[in-house]
Amino acid sequence: MELILYTLRTVAYAIIEPMHILMLVVLGIMFYLKNKRITIMQKMTIGESINSPLELTLSQISLGIIGGVIVSLMMSSLGIIFNENSGIEIMFMISILLLFIKKRFICFSYSGAVLGMISILSGILSNITNTESYINVNILSLMTFVGIMHVVEGVLVIFDGGRGAIPVFSNRNDKIVGGFAYNRYWALPVAIFIAFSGSISSVTTSVVDTPNWWPIINRAETLLILSTAIIGAIPLYGVIGYNSVSFTKDKIKKPIYSGVGILIYGVLLTFIAQVSQFGVVGQIVVIAFAPLGHEIMIRIQNKIEEVGKYIYVTDNDGVSVLEVSPTSSAYEAGIRRGDKIIEVNNVKTVSEVEIFKIVRESIEEISVKIRRISGEMLDLTIIPKNKRLGLLLVPKMVKVDDALSVDNDDFKKVLEQMKRKR
Repeated sequence: MELILYTLRTVAYAIIEPMHILMLVVLGIMFYLKNKRITIMQKMTIGESINSPLELTLSQISLGIIGGVIVSLMMSSLGIIFNENSGIEIMFMISILLLFIKKRFICFSYSGAVLGMISILSGILSNITNTESYINVNILSLMTFVGIMHVVEGVLVIFDGGRGAIPVFSNRNDKIVGGFAYNRYWALPVAIFIAFSGSISSVTTSVVDTPNWWPIINRAETLLILSTAIIGAIPLYGVIGYNSVSFTKDKIKKPIYSGVGILIYGVLLTFIAQVSQFGVVGQIVVIAFAPLGHEIMIRIQNKIEEVGKYIYVTDNDGVSVLEVSPTSSAYEAGIRRGDKIIEVNNVKTVSEVEIFKIVRESIEEISVKIRRISGEMLDLTIIPKNKRLGLLLVPKMVKVDDALSVDNDDFKKVLEQMKRKR
């Protein structure tokens, strides 16, 4: 119980200590600016923002703190310890810096693999030159930590990855298909246990008595460390993210599929990390698996996306609804995402242009026949507000000059394109 309380106090310190508060504020501002662009794009496509920037930011911060607590408790329970010269803080800094270079590389699978390889090379070089190694990280602890981070990341993606999704279009097989782009980040305050060879001078660190059953993993090596060092914990901030685009999965279901894949990868990495106990070769295998396994997971998900059936497509059967504003008259009437509009005022519709023309010419209410994804046919009545339905419809065709390119790695560029098209 003392170990758990100590872990929670360390995480709490990451939230209330002035320097860490400053770090959290900086990350919060970054998230807010990104979320502001998301809401602008929502307003451009739907006519209004489904989410507010503050709502999106607060959910990222609050859920990130909860995720950090879970990661810290799992690490402390398993007995994941790093030496004071492990350089583990470098991995956190690298992951945050990679956010500005390429969003996909913010993942700890890449920064952890880099740190692990530097540690191995540093150890080999120190043996050759008979000098002290400046970076000496326990690969088992490092990769177990990365695996746990991905387990929690998978859970966050499942429950929060779909928030702030933006409707997008793409030309696939000479058809305009609708889909959603996802762009979410979370800041996790994590308590890292460090083995100090001497007295602890840092004001951010204190000592804790460990229970007899601790640690669970890496017991022999860790017990040796415990006999010659003082164990304390320091708080660090890690950033994890989720970026994806889907045209074959429902807006809600896509993050669930992605989150399950990330969770499975995290569990596999946690177990495969045990191979690092078999010398340098085992360590290299684990370090290689971390980024390669992550790339394989991404490729599998991309392949599933490629072979999937497009959900939001306008054809001769009707006009597909990509998104519905929750405050619109269409939503109040019962129209939902994925529905197909078959008729408007008893006129068969095959394009979004025909629908908007009928709406403009209508005086009061509009009768609409729709077909659910399940195949159910419904007759609904809509009373437009200011000649607006609050619907985002999938166009049947788009001029090349009016088309927008969708790039997961350049969210700002898409925004600028949409501004120019207005």
